[in-house]
Amino acid sequence: MEDDGRASNPQRVFLTGEPGCGKTTVARRTAELLTLRGLKVGGLTTGEIREEGTRVGFSIENLLTHEHGTLASLGLRNGPSVGKYHVNLTDLEEIGVRAIRQAIDTSEVIILDELGPMELHSQQFVESVERLLTSPKHLLATVHKHAQHPLILRIRSNLNSVILEVTTKNRDQLPGELVKRLVAAR
Repeated sequence: MEDDGRASNPQRVFLTGEPGCGKTTVARRTAELLTLRGLKVGGLTTGEIREEGTRVGFSIENLLTHEHGTLASLGLRNGPSVGKYHVNLTDLEEIGVRAIRQAIDTSEVIILDELGPMELHSQQFVESVERLLTSPKHLLATVHKHAQHPLILRIRSNLNSVILEVTTKNRDQLPGELVKRLVAAR
């Protein structure tokens, strides 16, 4: 039988931890290792935008197309505010939501960095994640530790969710452990 990228027992692994503990780094490194193993990895990652050493916003990237955009910025005046940043709903939906939908359709493993207050301001994003959670695809997602959005609360209470806390002590070995878990479940 031909492998269509669908898992018979899809893994749902969620990384959480304090800000700056390395969740994004673990997710990115895991994606790299999975790709080296020949798996098709899709989804999205986020990162800091810095100018002269100061964080001025956050970027978003589609892992399949490498399309980049701005998730949030100090310079934006429109969009929902999260702390001192305004969320760029246009890039979040045109890049982030599209990345999730493409990954559901074409990838074996989906990386989703991050499920946090900025991303959860978009109803399209929430709906795409809900669709992803019912798909037969493996998922590795980072979750903002203190998020109380109903979607996050459902994830935390789901018995099929594996929630791992990233710390400075375990962040270096987690990518290898996650690859083993995801490859074994194929």
